[in-house]
Amino acid sequence: MNALAMQSGGCTHVINRSLYGIASEYAAAAPDGTLYGAPHGLEGILRGESVNLSAVSESRWRRVAAAPGAAIGSTRRALRDDDIAPVFEYLDKRDIRNWFIIGGNDSAATGHRLQTAAREIGYDLSVVNVPKTIDNDLIMTDHSPGYGSAARFVALATLGAGLDAEAMRGASPITIIEVMGRDAGWLAAASALAKRGERDAPHFIGVPEIPISEDDFLAKMEAAYARYGFAVAVVSENARGPDGEVIGARSGARFADDFGHEYHDGPARRLAALASARLGVRVRWEKPGTIQRSLIPAASDMDAREAEMAGRAAVQAAREGLSGMMITLVREEGDGAEGYRCGTGSAPLSRIAGEVRAMPPEFLPTDDGFPTPAFTRYLSPLIGEIPRAERLIQ
Repeated sequence: MNALAMQSGGCTHVINRSLYGIASEYAAAAPDGTLYGAPHGLEGILRGESVNLSAVSESRWRRVAAAPGAAIGSTRRALRDDDIAPVFEYLDKRDIRNWFIIGGNDSAATGHRLQTAAREIGYDLSVVNVPKTIDNDLIMTDHSPGYGSAARFVALATLGAGLDAEAMRGASPITIIEVMGRDAGWLAAASALAKRGERDAPHFIGVPEIPISEDDFLAKMEAAYARYGFAVAVVSENARGPDGEVIGARSGARFADDFGHEYHDGPARRLAALASARLGVRVRWEKPGTIQRSLIPAASDMDAREAEMAGRAAVQAAREGLSGMMITLVREEGDGAEGYRCGTGSAPLSRIAGEVRAMPPEFLPTDDGFPTPAFTRYLSPLIGEIPRAERLIQ
């Protein structure tokens, strides 16, 4: 019985670790079968392309597993009605009966649709998704592989940007960092994990779940600047104002992808201009982009282990006859790094597809603008130790 692996959506630091988990577990479970890879997902399938993942040596897999990006290429192409026939011709030609999709919300919708189509046409196919997203917005899982490493990057970047702004406060004392997170503030909130005291960055966090008043933002930045001589804000790419519009996106979306997700000019540029006018100083704005999900030294060891665990669990689930499911991460006990344990479970793709998990109220930033201790306890085990910074002057 042959199988197919596919990587879909935005890449992460650890997406290839999940692919390795699938390949390694599949080789042990089906030594006579072939695991194919779909180059660039549906795009490669519709071109009739495949790569033999069963022929990859263990030493090469080890190097692939440690790299960011997507080793067999990713895609943001949606499954369309007229794709169904050629997709199943592709599967039948290779006698593929198990399909593993590493992806997020949109990939869950794709997996669910494929499983439904297989049942409708009577094709024996098991679809099992492996969770992946830096946004951490998949429902029915405690967290998603990819999030811990991206959150670690954001925490470290905020720490560094704060120290830089503090050092350069006579020239460029204000910095605004815009991070990923289309519909939820999980990444922006992670910026607080390196904060040890009130002086440390960040001094403001803006998430999509809570509308941002520009006046409130300016007041908090002005207060921090007056007190410390510098200030740093971190905002989600789709942080919104009280009117529900993405801040700084008055001209509408620049682009919409195959799944209907709109991409806007983000809020950092506008907020920087407002802060510069209000405070009369140079304000830097930073938009790290894909480096948030690809900087190799930022990868979290825990994130990598769990990504591989999820990939292996997908093969085990298929062997047990599960289909139309996504592997979930289940936090088993305790808080913090010492008591943290995580296993796997599963949930129906039909319940996950198209849904977004916002930050729950018990994690959301409070009136002081920072996430709660409960959020810190939740995230700390996933990102590993964050270094402390020391000052020689105040």
